[in-house]
Amino acid sequence: MSNSISPTQISRRNLLKFGAAALGTSAVTATLSCVSTSKMQVNQPSAVPANLSPDDALNLLMEGNQRFVSEKRINPHQSFGRMAEVAEHQTPFAALLSCADSRVPVEIVFDQGFGDLFVVRQAGNVVTPEETGSLEFGTAVLGSKVIMVLGHERCGAVKAAIKGGEFPGKIGSLVAAIAPALTSIEGQNGDPLENGIKANVSWQVNQLKKSPVISELIAAGKLKIVGGYYDLDTGEVEVLS
Repeated sequence: MSNSISPTQISRRNLLKFGAAALGTSAVTATLSCVSTSKMQVNQPSAVPANLSPDDALNLLMEGNQRFVSEKRINPHQSFGRMAEVAEHQTPFAALLSCADSRVPVEIVFDQGFGDLFVVRQAGNVVTPEETGSLEFGTAVLGSKVIMVLGHERCGAVKAAIKGGEFPGKIGSLVAAIAPALTSIEGQNGDPLENGIKANVSWQVNQLKKSPVISELIAAGKLKIVGGYYDLDTGEVEVLS
């Protein structure tokens, strides 16, 4: 079997990773935009407004959560018409790195629909090269104005990291990605698990900020990155610093 790799086998993540280092964010965005828009139709959905600021995008996200909490959801963009509208092209206004927990259905929690959110889900909402590459694509190419790293109450992955020990299969890799965040909660008052979950969110936010693609967008005022804490009992999302 040949070990050669054709250009078409290069992933979007690798283009972002290597292109950002060699050419900078602008060149990567231009290159990947060509890939992303190659199948666009004339009747494509409108892009994220150019004047939508990162703060505006965060407000839209949190307004949706308040509708969810108050049981006043409007269920936007959830029709078959909207599904057809975004079938060939997407322009999500926000990107999220969320835990894979089945109790945290992101679009429902923020009262959004097809094409609104670019969601990456991973147990423990940990940052890996793949998650970083996905969020680089969601922001630099698709135009999301805000990234939220969303942890949640009673997170099993963080609980396992606090408990420690041996874990089967690849579960230990998730725990290892969370463990460095827990050093900051030593001696803290309050519930150790809640402290650990919030510390993990903060740690993962800082890991994402190390991306040259993401950091350049933040410096240019085109992107905001925040942490969030989802309360399983009330449905409310708290924005963390």
